[in-house]
Amino acid sequence: MTLDLAISPADRQRIAADPALSAFVTANAGSGKTKTLIDRVARLLLAGVRPETILCVTYTKAAAAEMQRRLFDLLGGWSVLPDAELALRLGRLEDRTLDPAELSQARTLFARALETPGGLKIQTIHAFCEKVLRRFPLEAGISPGFQVMDDPAAAAVAKAARDGVARHALAGTGGVSEAYARFSVSLDFQSFEAMFTDFEARRG
Repeated sequence: MTLDLAISPADRQRIAADPALSAFVTANAGSGKTKTLIDRVARLLLAGVRPETILCVTYTKAAAAEMQRRLFDLLGGWSVLPDAELALRLGRLEDRTLDPAELSQARTLFARALETPGGLKIQTIHAFCEKVLRRFPLEAGISPGFQVMDDPAAAAVAKAARDGVARHALAGTGGVSEAYARFSVSLDFQSFEAMFTDFEARRG
């Protein structure tokens, strides 16, 4: 869907947060994309969607943690607001007047989110993909007991591999040894390391 630019930013956010619509949002940093997504999740919960069926995927752990914190802040605030203030805030969010039963339901959402088995699924795309691979390892052609290396472990494996290449090259004769010796002299340390990083990225 494409929104009319004449509509105010607040109205555009409210429309994009409507869970009944399929929306693709692009905007500059700090323009309210995270708020829009949080409002969308909150409206899904208000509509009776079970928390464990909602998935939010982002790029970084920090962004996922911030999104979860802000959602819990929103739902926690609803649980303690006076009726009049809660009705006003939910009315702005939903663009309609909510009945007393809906206000009562809104007050329970914080506890429901906290009690969700496994927690709310707000995670990085890497964590999501890892879970999919763990559920379907045979289909993915990987070992069921695979482990994901963190950055320090991956760096240690890469360093060990580079050291092995160096030992092999320096112990041998011919083209490989000559090429290694020539590059190690011609390139500074950073360029030499960058060359092997490029090799690793294109090892296929």
